[in-house]
Amino acid sequence: MNTNFEAILSEQRQSWNRVVRYVILILAIVVGCWYYVGLFDGERLGEGVPSLVSLIGEMFPPNFSEWRAWVKPVLDTLAMSIAGTAIAVLLSVPLGILAARNTSPHPAVYQAARALLNVLRSVPELIMGIVFVAAVGFGALPGVLALGLHSIGMIAKFFAEAIEHTDQAPVEAAQAAGCSPLQVIFHGIFPQVLPQMADTAIYRWEYNFRASTVMGMVGAGGIGFELIGSLRLMQYQEVSAILLVILGMVTLVDTFSSFLRRKFK
Repeated sequence: MNTNFEAILSEQRQSWNRVVRYVILILAIVVGCWYYVGLFDGERLGEGVPSLVSLIGEMFPPNFSEWRAWVKPVLDTLAMSIAGTAIAVLLSVPLGILAARNTSPHPAVYQAARALLNVLRSVPELIMGIVFVAAVGFGALPGVLALGLHSIGMIAKFFAEAIEHTDQAPVEAAQAAGCSPLQVIFHGIFPQVLPQMADTAIYRWEYNFRASTVMGMVGAGGIGFELIGSLRLMQYQEVSAILLVILGMVTLVDTFSSFLRRKFK
């Protein structure tokens, strides 16, 4: 009995020591990165504080005199985020099925789908926005295309992971009833993963609304275009006003998305 107890204690100590070593290694990497990027350069940081304080001072009080000109860009930003997310969700459903081990028709298809999702995730939406602005011109359209394509990489991956972790009992029951592979997916898998899919789609919409404000800075329209214009003209009071408008819209979007998530639970 004592031997077993000592063996358990020894195993726990080894496990704890291993965890401690990993934590020390991670902390060493983090501190090394902080040093590499100059986070410990107190002189440089100290010199930047007065400039930052001066800039913040120039941003107050916020100037809302041009608020009427911001209404359409805000609506453009909202529409851009909704349209881009909708495109991503529609295309992510079939891609998620192909990228899940238990629903993909062939290992080669599975690998190809996963590789495509990796490619889409690896290219930032800002770069995609620049490319689409060059391809189709200025406006909300390139922003929608960029947000939609980049979102597929994340949404389809989460859809695939949810499909792979489904309970196999309903799937086996559907197969035993003679259902086709497509019917098995619709009747045995989708009812299990729909709440997770909805949650993922709503979360991505929140992200896309924030990202769409940045897309405007590369000519993709929206409130971000107004923000970068004020920055270039050094109208810092207008900049602070636009930032407050963006903050208000983000808060509304987050509140509405929380309401939607409660409804889908």
